[in-house]
Amino acid sequence: MGTNNKDVFIIADNVYSPIGITTQQNFEQVKNGVSGVQKHDRPDLSDVSISASIFNKDQVFISGEHNYTKFEQLLIASVTDALSYTDIKIDDPKTGLIISSTKGNISLLETEENNETLQKRISLNTSAQLIAGHFGFVNQPIIISNACISGVMAIVTGMRMIQSGQYNQVVVTGADVISKFVVSGFQSFQALSSERCKPFDKNRTGLNLGEGAATVILSGDEKYKGNIRVTGGGISNDANHISGPSRTGQELGGAIIKAINNAGVKAEDIGLVSAHGTATPYNDEMEAKAITLAGLQNAPVNGLKAFYGHTLGAAGLIETVLAKQCMEQNTLLPTLGFKETGTAPLNITTAVNHVEIKHGVKTASGFGGCNGALVLSK
Repeated sequence: MGTNNKDVFIIADNVYSPIGITTQQNFEQVKNGVSGVQKHDRPDLSDVSISASIFNKDQVFISGEHNYTKFEQLLIASVTDALSYTDIKIDDPKTGLIISSTKGNISLLETEENNETLQKRISLNTSAQLIAGHFGFVNQPIIISNACISGVMAIVTGMRMIQSGQYNQVVVTGADVISKFVVSGFQSFQALSSERCKPFDKNRTGLNLGEGAATVILSGDEKYKGNIRVTGGGISNDANHISGPSRTGQELGGAIIKAINNAGVKAEDIGLVSAHGTATPYNDEMEAKAITLAGLQNAPVNGLKAFYGHTLGAAGLIETVLAKQCMEQNTLLPTLGFKETGTAPLNITTAVNHVEIKHGVKTASGFGGCNGALVLSK
């Protein structure tokens, strides 16, 4: 059984992406097969055209006069919407804030003069203080920046903060924006696909990048008894290679098993796996092996990257919120672009399907060999 039996409930959430600015809008769009990933000619982002899910240049995230960057505006917009569904007190000393991002304001390096002021402005710590100040959080915000598992790790951390008794509720939010810096990094790995990505498919050729934000508000208050809970988490590292994932999948497999054990459930109880599914040749193969090692090869598996692209620090959050929606509505979402198995065999969902889901697993892996998994339960 889990080490701590304190329930941690998801009491509100938001997904803010190019295909919708509320969780509901996003869920409907994905259900209807609407993808944010399109071909773009954006010399400001890339010398060649890229397939990505990005906001329109003129999109307004928050109105009025302010000095927030696009990254910070996205976080504020997402948190504001999520908070509107709750009555939690932000200035309560028992309320925590976690911010997940991989790159934050790094794009300012492209437009501003590199000096001490810029170094301070780019720091994730600066953004975190600005966000906390905007809403009036009294606790020091916690930043989680651990490559592509940041979002999943942030939710697991929030769960543990509540289980420790130190916090009663935690606002977990994450965002990333696409910049030339980010695009060129993935181009140097030859990891980007020129067309919409195909997670787990035999003909997959790489990932698409995406931008977006998401927020999950967690609470330990028993009055939310009917809500979906975060019941387990596991984090591991391959210690294998700076950018290449483990060849065996053992370490992500271990993180999934740890999360399932922590939740006090069994592999056969899992009715949905929301995979990381970046659609790169190595990641999907590793993840398929890991899911199999954890005994989940028969559970329905979906990957949402062909709808959102890889939103980096927001990915684990966006995909967890959609997994929660799947569970609430007993609906499996399609894995867009998947036609033919190109990895160790999994039960990949290809259409909207109605089925009872009591427990779900969300996985994530990232550069540096980091892996994360969490369990959601009804």
